[in-house]
Amino acid sequence: MWLRVSGLTMRYLFLYRRSLVRAGEIFFWPVMDLVVWGFLTAYLKTMVVPQAVVYLLGALIFWDVLYRSQQAITLSVTEEIWTKNLLNIFLSPVTTFELMLSTCMIGIIKSLLTATTLGLLALMFYDFNLLDVGIALAPFMASLLLFGWAVGMCTTALVLRFGQSAEALVWGIPFLIQPFSAVFYPVDVLPGWLQIVARALPSTYVFEGMRQALDGDGLNWSQLLISFGLNAVYLAAGATFFVWMLGVVRDRGYLSRLGME
Repeated sequence: MWLRVSGLTMRYLFLYRRSLVRAGEIFFWPVMDLVVWGFLTAYLKTMVVPQAVVYLLGALIFWDVLYRSQQAITLSVTEEIWTKNLLNIFLSPVTTFELMLSTCMIGIIKSLLTATTLGLLALMFYDFNLLDVGIALAPFMASLLLFGWAVGMCTTALVLRFGQSAEALVWGIPFLIQPFSAVFYPVDVLPGWLQIVARALPSTYVFEGMRQALDGDGLNWSQLLISFGLNAVYLAAGATFFVWMLGVVRDRGYLSRLGME
């Protein structure tokens, strides 16, 4: 199994090596976000509470971890559709689990590269040290990775089922989740009914916990456990939905249609 998983993982990595545009995607947009938001927050630092600036930069870096892990799954499969190679993947000995595992590994690599790059640039340009989050840094990022995978599996399932008409969801669904995840503001600013929605997302507890950690309050274990508990539910639901939708696609012959679009 691991031979096939590593083979798929290396295949996706080689795509980045062969294309500067693909490789630049890992760094270009996150760096542009950091530059724009960073200089904006540097300006706001002279006008508002300085700690708010720290929250914004931390939230920006953490959000990219979730976003890149989701994109790793959805774009890997979507690119197989674009290159008309998806049918070959499913006709090979590679199992669905191995395909998903290889895309998850790509998600880890992309997220680590992005977070490291943004962390170094934030330290150089804005004197923000991501390590100030403390011991909460690793588990918080792990939680965001897991949630990104769950969202990625659901998004990929929709793309398989509905084809090119659903490809906009690859980029749209993460930003649909963002307002309810309390990324740049606390949950308390949301209306009461939206707070219920926000607290049903594991990402909300990560961003709330990040702000507490940056305030020097340390790791909130209860929030972390809730986040991982919700991730277990979402991962199980995402995997079930993906497998079910893949079965529908196979039964109705949509795989061959996807290979010809």
